[in-house]
Amino acid sequence: MTLTELKYIIAVARERHFGRAAESCFVSQPSLSVAVKKLEEELGVTIFERRSNDISVTPVGQQIVAQAQKVLEESNRISEIAHLGQDPLSGPLHMGVIYTIGPYLLPELIREMSLVAPKMPLYLEETYTSELLTGLRTGRIDVAFMADTIADTGFMTQELYQEDFVVVVPAHHPWVNRNYVGTDELKDQTMLLLGAGHCFRDQILGVCPDLARFNMTATDVQRTVEGSSLQTICHMVAQGLGITVLPASAVPYLTSLPTPIKVIPFKQPAPSRRVIMVWRKSFTRMPAIEALRTAMKRVMLNGCIPLETEPFVN
Repeated sequence: MTLTELKYIIAVARERHFGRAAESCFVSQPSLSVAVKKLEEELGVTIFERRSNDISVTPVGQQIVAQAQKVLEESNRISEIAHLGQDPLSGPLHMGVIYTIGPYLLPELIREMSLVAPKMPLYLEETYTSELLTGLRTGRIDVAFMADTIADTGFMTQELYQEDFVVVVPAHHPWVNRNYVGTDELKDQTMLLLGAGHCFRDQILGVCPDLARFNMTATDVQRTVEGSSLQTICHMVAQGLGITVLPASAVPYLTSLPTPIKVIPFKQPAPSRRVIMVWRKSFTRMPAIEALRTAMKRVMLNGCIPLETEPFVN
């Protein structure tokens, strides 16, 4: 049994495909397949069930893959410990962020990080919360920025800032002269929402349960339209196709739209979200985390209130 073989089975479990797993490991598919089969024969168990168009992990395989991940993490710590003795802020840092935070936070954060840790390359990934958590567990991502409460143990969490939500309507909408809007009024409008899988969509439905009920009935599904990104949805609002809800940090980016739209605050207490930074408890490069915290203190985002809290274990 070798660390390379453990790396291969982790990749296959993640990709559910031998070809993609081989590509992610920068080896040929035959080489990877032979190595995985060799490990299965050595252990005397089947790790993967192979079908024509699908690869699944057996129950015992899930345990083996989980343990393999722990072994690789511990082996990587040897290199990390050695590197810490040199310069902990010179190695690459893999950061993940959800779609509704990345476009607004990352430009500011990357600029500040270039000043705080200029020798530390940043590798960025934008995806869903569930994928960020998987990436953290498998070690593909070192630290993630998200807006959900994390129930999993094994993670450290740092609250960064709180931001209100705002309503965005077309320039000709009856609400354009309103000073605020109540959450209970959204149910009477054609709402433009992100698709399933986006936590921001779930947060909007959480503050306006009537919208969630509409989404579950065939007769009312026409009252909502789904978009792939907040930028796309804002263009749809500008075209008069409906209204939407945005995080306050997105508001400065609305000036690029070809047609003006109106931003209206929610009636207080306004719905909001807390953005957090998450990393594994086993992550050894704490100077990198501290550099991120220092950079975040310098970031100023529209409508966001910094939260001065200490990291805590989930």
